[in-house]
Amino acid sequence: MNFRNCDGGLVADRIIQVIIENKQRLTDIDGAIGDGDHGINMSKGMHVAEEALKDTTYGMSKGLQVIQEALMNKIGGSMGPLYGMVFKGFVDASKKENVITGEVVKNMLEKALKNLQIITDAAEGDKTLLDVICPSMRAYRDVFRQTGHMKHALIALKLAADVGVEQTKEMIARIGRASRLGERSRGYQDAGATSCALILNAMADAMIELAERNQKCRDEDIVVLRQFLNRELIYGASQQEPVK
Repeated sequence: MNFRNCDGGLVADRIIQVIIENKQRLTDIDGAIGDGDHGINMSKGMHVAEEALKDTTYGMSKGLQVIQEALMNKIGGSMGPLYGMVFKGFVDASKKENVITGEVVKNMLEKALKNLQIITDAAEGDKTLLDVICPSMRAYRDVFRQTGHMKHALIALKLAADVGVEQTKEMIARIGRASRLGERSRGYQDAGATSCALILNAMADAMIELAERNQKCRDEDIVVLRQFLNRELIYGASQQEPVK
């Protein structure tokens, strides 16, 4: 399964949509133990990206680049640079690829994680977005290696993201404002992990839809081609001159 990069604007669209739709939810989650501005800031960045993409033609990498620039340059707090580097990883690993294959998606996830680890001292288990992106990347990589099937690997990514964000409830925050609460931060879901799960789920769903749409088009083309060939064989043979 695969799809053309130039046809993949839906990936950016779905990411923008899911964050805007969950603005209040992210704000409420962040307000429990953080600054309470995560939903506001993330939604603001996505609105900037949405406006920049309006009335333009764009593929997957271009759309993701616009989101990257909006998050890095237009929102405050620590999450702007962090997510900016995540999306930069997505873009750098895909922008030269005409076709988005399972291998390209694996490279996108690995590059995003590598970029994150360059600018943050946070580690898995610190109650951050790393508690979603790390297990999601591993799940995708392992299933893709075993099956070679992009859809199966993306479904594994989605499951790992959902489990990862749920597990942050039992973690003690060690990074950011919530870390001041120590043991009292346990029992609350992390806002950054939540937005990361939303983004990865939206990205995966869009990629599956694009790949299935592309496969359906291929299957339909094959059917048409077979019908044409069968017709040529039947009618072509009947129109041949008889052997003398």
